[in-house]
Amino acid sequence: MKRLATKLRMLGCAAIAVLAATGADAQTVLKASHQFPGGKGDIRDEMVQLIAREVAAANVGIEVQVFPGSSLYKPNDQWNAVTRGLLDLTSFPLDYASGRHPEFSATLMPGLVGNFDRAMRLNDSDFMQDIKKIIDDAGAIVISDAWLSGAFASKKACITSPDTMKGQIIRAAGPAFEEMLVAAGASIASMPSSEIYTGMQTGVLDAANTSSASFVSYRLFEHAACLTAPGENALWFMYEPVLMSKKTFDKLTPEQQVAFIAAGEKAEAYFNEEVRKGDDLMIETYKKAGVEVVEMSKADYDAWLEIAKTSSYKNFAENVPGGDKLIEKALAVE
Repeated sequence: MKRLATKLRMLGCAAIAVLAATGADAQTVLKASHQFPGGKGDIRDEMVQLIAREVAAANVGIEVQVFPGSSLYKPNDQWNAVTRGLLDLTSFPLDYASGRHPEFSATLMPGLVGNFDRAMRLNDSDFMQDIKKIIDDAGAIVISDAWLSGAFASKKACITSPDTMKGQIIRAAGPAFEEMLVAAGASIASMPSSEIYTGMQTGVLDAANTSSASFVSYRLFEHAACLTAPGENALWFMYEPVLMSKKTFDKLTPEQQVAFIAAGEKAEAYFNEEVRKGDDLMIETYKKAGVEVVEMSKADYDAWLEIAKTSSYKNFAENVPGGDKLIEKALAVE
């Protein structure tokens, strides 16, 4: 966000003042896509809808049409679409693009974030500057930062210590978690979060890990026997920013760019205020549905982290150029 604000200041206040006086001659329609349920209270949908409302209220000649629930693009297709300028905006789990940019797996590395306060400190760290440079070089810019905590759920047995994972087929959100879970004895079925419900319903999955928001909005409680909530030992945090195509952004007038930056900042502030309530809502929803709710102990968390260090962390450092330095930068954030 700071880098974008600096870029806008370089455009010059005089040009913005002239455009503000003349107004926009015609309404431009931009498209926003994401995979999450629309109108169901999912915080990622709410962020995008808020940006659309704020840009409309700015009266700069822009209308943002929001296409939720994978209705415009499939989840994994959004990265290519937004970086090529085929899609204007998206709320996107960044690790979904780790096949193209393996560095993005660092944004879903087991135990790397730990809590919301540390996530917010990471946003302005050298670690995230490196990540955002890759995003920028690929053809997108971050409009709003967003980190979500996550949980585990199983149809078979509660997932706490690593040994409880043995023999279960689980959906994990990205390569780093998959490597750790396989090392603990699990089998993996890869799919976006929007397909977990069907996977559990049809028996393709025994278990899943995903964000707290997805556990609620996708109604996974209908097929879960036990939920492992983040609690005091949150192993799962994922970076899911709102991205804008650079091609789209660069075509906007300075006044329109200012409107998007302001809307993105407002959406991020909304997110930071509301996201901490997500874990409580998830727990309440699952208990109400009759699902057993547990948490990992510190001993469980430490045992998982030891497995991660010899699998996910080790593989990332060895196979991703500069991966070891990237992790060091993240760990240096107190």
